[in-house]
Amino acid sequence: MNAHTRFDAAARAAAQTATEIASGAEIDIPLDRLKASPRNARKVPHTSEAIEALAASIAAKRMLQKPVVEPERDAEGAMTGYWLVTIGEGRRQALKLLAKRKVIKKSYPVSCMIEVDLDAQEISLDENITRSAMHPADQFEAFRDQAERRGLGAEEIAARFGVSAHVVRQRLRLGAVSPRLLAIYREDGLTLDQLMAFAVSEDHVRQEQVFECLSYNRSAHFIRSAMTETKVEARDRRARFVGLEAYAQAGGTILRDLFTEDGGGWLEDVGLLDRLVAEKLAGLAIDIRNHEGWKWAEGHLDYPHAHGFSRVYAYAVARSDEDKARLAALSEEYDALVDQLDSVEELPPEIEARFAEIDAALKAAGDSFAYDPDDLARGGVFVVLGHDGAPRIERGLIRPEDQARQPEDEAAEVEHGRDGEGDEADNGGGGAADSDREDDEPAEDAGAPLPDRLVQDLTAHKTCALRVVLGEHPTLALSAVTHALALGAFYPPYERASCLEIKATSAPLSGHAPGVEDSPAGLALAARHTAWGQRIPRDVAALWSFVETLDGDELLALLAHCAALSLNAVRSPFDRRPMALAQAEALAHAAGLDMTAYWRANATSYLSRVTKARIVAAVAEGVSVEAAQRLEGLKKPEMVAAAEEALAGTGWLPPLLRTEPASSGAGDKGSWPPATE
Repeated sequence: MNAHTRFDAAARAAAQTATEIASGAEIDIPLDRLKASPRNARKVPHTSEAIEALAASIAAKRMLQKPVVEPERDAEGAMTGYWLVTIGEGRRQALKLLAKRKVIKKSYPVSCMIEVDLDAQEISLDENITRSAMHPADQFEAFRDQAERRGLGAEEIAARFGVSAHVVRQRLRLGAVSPRLLAIYREDGLTLDQLMAFAVSEDHVRQEQVFECLSYNRSAHFIRSAMTETKVEARDRRARFVGLEAYAQAGGTILRDLFTEDGGGWLEDVGLLDRLVAEKLAGLAIDIRNHEGWKWAEGHLDYPHAHGFSRVYAYAVARSDEDKARLAALSEEYDALVDQLDSVEELPPEIEARFAEIDAALKAAGDSFAYDPDDLARGGVFVVLGHDGAPRIERGLIRPEDQARQPEDEAAEVEHGRDGEGDEADNGGGGAADSDREDDEPAEDAGAPLPDRLVQDLTAHKTCALRVVLGEHPTLALSAVTHALALGAFYPPYERASCLEIKATSAPLSGHAPGVEDSPAGLALAARHTAWGQRIPRDVAALWSFVETLDGDELLALLAHCAALSLNAVRSPFDRRPMALAQAEALAHAAGLDMTAYWRANATSYLSRVTKARIVAAVAEGVSVEAAQRLEGLKKPEMVAAAEEALAGTGWLPPLLRTEPASSGAGDKGSWPPATE
């Protein structure tokens, strides 16, 4: 008897009398004769993921539990020929999905159990309440057993249970956690988030070591950090520079985090990674040295600030007026063609040919700035790994032993008429001898050098007079101060070519904020310094003449740049300077500093480095209280990601970066020094 015959017999019997339909009877009912019961206690529909999982399970293993049904009746109580599914609505929808995909027919016979004695809603409610869900740990271990005992791969298991292969891999990883920690998880001694943090590595010994060391901080973030403290994150600048593929090809292993959206990961062989970084930096340095002709080139992970090197800069290449006009015309033509043909997908052959001609002509002309051959012969290059994983090239560095010697001592000897044979040759044996002979000085000593004490006396008077007249010439004093500051900014410290004892130091900031050189402010500062460096004369003796030729605006611009290099507003716990920091705030107000142009709040710069309470406060202040309230229940990583998205484009700044209104007496914005009455 086929399914339709059996169904028709049952229907005819039911049509005769409903009492003949006995509870507990099993019949096969065509799928297209099953309907959802309005008395099903579950009102929230099954998710599409749940239906997919049921469909996959039925396709792989057939339906393991029969749906419970009752006959549908019309207003007069007669059976309509359809059946209402009291228990098993999810299975009915899964079968319909299989029929839609033509895995089974729409009339597929479904084995059902009839129940007419009990209240339909009661048994539906009972079926959802009294059953106990499997503990997740049992599920994890069962998945692992399927993989180990039956040899099923993640993809095959996923197909049989209607979940993604990634979910299966996650459960397999959780099932491979130390049995001791799984037992603690079963007893509610660990949360699922904590267990996932332990599962980032399959090292049971390390898992148990970290668990033993847990104290008050038992967050998943702390556990994950402890599990990976000897490894390097995949987003580390070294990993980005070398590349995960190159690292893996060199034999390095990557520990993947299966419980983050981006897959995450840590590079386990730190020694190998550092070697690859050093080799790649050294290779880039060699290429630059060979291509550009420097004496030396070195690769460094970080810029070696305390090297004592001086710096030279490229100079503008001398060109005739005719060449300048020709190159300017070529550049303008190139830009005009680019603008004109920006929306054209395929360039005409004649235009491509013209572009090639212009490129060749500009390339033949060479760069507008070049280094002096002597500087190339004695100077070198640092190739430094930037904060973003990109190499940064620092050219024109001169080692102390390669510096051009400035014979200040020889100049002083010439001025005093010394022959370089020591102090006794200068004064005949010292001050006492001078006084003994002053009444009996031989005639041949008329051209002898003056005594040191007299030289000091005379030049002290001259210094005093110079102070008077320089103070009477503000513009000249401005030039002298600019000259003194520029000496420290662009020349070695021992080249003391200024009589003004003004010293400006420039504290490195990378020790306080790694990567600050690659920030918008750092790049802008470096570009301005390079632009001045290309104009400053290479010979320190020519600097004064250069400064004297600057007009008022340029002189002030150079002074401002040199003064700015010495500014230090870093707040350090070991260097308390309340008055200096207050003046920095006054300068920020006077200059109209707007840090939104140089800094933005993201996970790296701020959010991952502060407490959850501060993250919520930042969003409340930068977006809205309602937006902040939506973050309060999130865990730290999710909160950081959500806050970063919420604050994007808002221009929110932490209080330390805001330019607050000046206090009383600090002057109006744009005016410095403050006005006085």
